[in-house]
Amino acid sequence: MKKIVSILVLALFITMSSGAVGFGNKASAAPAVKEKKAILVVSFGTTFPETRKLTIESVENKIQAAFPDYEVRRAFTSRIIIKRLSERDGIQVNTERQALERLKAEGYKEVIVQPLHIEAGAEYEKVRSIVSSYEQSKAFDKIALGRPMLYYMGQEEKPDDYATAIKAVQTQFPELGRREAVVFMGHGGTHPSNAAYAVLQMKMVDAGLDNVFVYTVEGYPTFERVIDILKVNKIKKVTLMPFMLVAGDHANNDMAGDEDDSAKAQLLKAGFKVDTYIHGLGENSAVQDIYVQHVKDTIEQTYEKN
Repeated sequence: MKKIVSILVLALFITMSSGAVGFGNKASAAPAVKEKKAILVVSFGTTFPETRKLTIESVENKIQAAFPDYEVRRAFTSRIIIKRLSERDGIQVNTERQALERLKAEGYKEVIVQPLHIEAGAEYEKVRSIVSSYEQSKAFDKIALGRPMLYYMGQEEKPDDYATAIKAVQTQFPELGRREAVVFMGHGGTHPSNAAYAVLQMKMVDAGLDNVFVYTVEGYPTFERVIDILKVNKIKKVTLMPFMLVAGDHANNDMAGDEDDSAKAQLLKAGFKVDTYIHGLGENSAVQDIYVQHVKDTIEQTYEKN
């Protein structure tokens, strides 16, 4: 009996040893640890809950559906909006740096930061600087920044982001008569990237859209310039649209408000008929696809570099 037990123990030892070191058989492969990857979607933000759901959240959901292997997170660049949401609604939104620190603490190895900004202005530069610092410190194995909606202009084998954006916004145009026009309101500012709106206007002309005009709230082209052009072109009816991700305060007040200084009020005073389209670009499915494509481009470029 002792002899049989000894033989069984020896056989068990050999079997276990074979699995561990080979003995002509393959070792049992340990399950691979899945690398944690995230896409951080960064926008200026908004305090308007309904438009936030229809725009920012809709883009985030579209990105998540397109990249199921990535965790999609949110960050806002506006500290004022973050503070207001916290105090008014009890909603906590991370800044871009807080979101990256959280991803780092949770062990994420790859992070794609995709801004929802329209052009590469001051807010985009802020995000770029932070992403650059994380890249230099090797906080993640891979970290890369995507481009805003308007960036490349079709030169040197780069895509024409302006032409793509124009095609996307055309899907929301009303049927325009001979004396009717669409006027887009952009944000604008003092940053040199404000020139993107002038380029956009020129690209509209290149696309044959002679009855579509662009102005900015805080930059150039100005609203006064657009009114003069409308008069020269003998336009009778104008549809105002925001060229902004969300239809927030600027769209509801500066563009479509009832105050004397709103774009709507000034156009009415000048004798035009006016319609308003109070929907942010983030509601437009074709615009959402633009950001999805920019994420895809960034991921491909990141893996080419590595």
